[in-house]
Amino acid sequence: MYPEDLKYTAEHEWVKTGEGPTRVGITDFAQDALGDIVYVQLPEVGAKVRAGDSCGELESTKSVSDLYAPVNGTIIAVNEALADQPDLVNSDPYGEGWLLDIDVEDPEEVEALMDAETYQGQLEQN
Repeated sequence: MYPEDLKYTAEHEWVKTGEGPTRVGITDFAQDALGDIVYVQLPEVGAKVRAGDSCGELESTKSVSDLYAPVNGTIIAVNEALADQPDLVNSDPYGEGWLLDIDVEDPEEVEALMDAETYQGQLEQN
């Protein structure tokens, strides 16, 4: 149900490494819980973020939810398409609905995040 090639946080963000930059988005579980996303506020390119700190907001028809940085690093890109199409986060959370790219300070931080199986297990416990 959750892509095996990603890492996950307890706050329902996903992190993709490998070819290209380290990309961050929210999980299908998170977008479903939020409901229809109508506005996305992302950090500015060049901003430094610390793991666990709020770095943006997702506003839905139900509520406003913080976006948390999954790792320490510098924002190198944000998904500009979300300014006009915030619903991409709902329709394609692992693809076109990505949120930001981070230049990660320490790659071991990414490795320490949950794998898909562990994340799925956490959801089943709640």
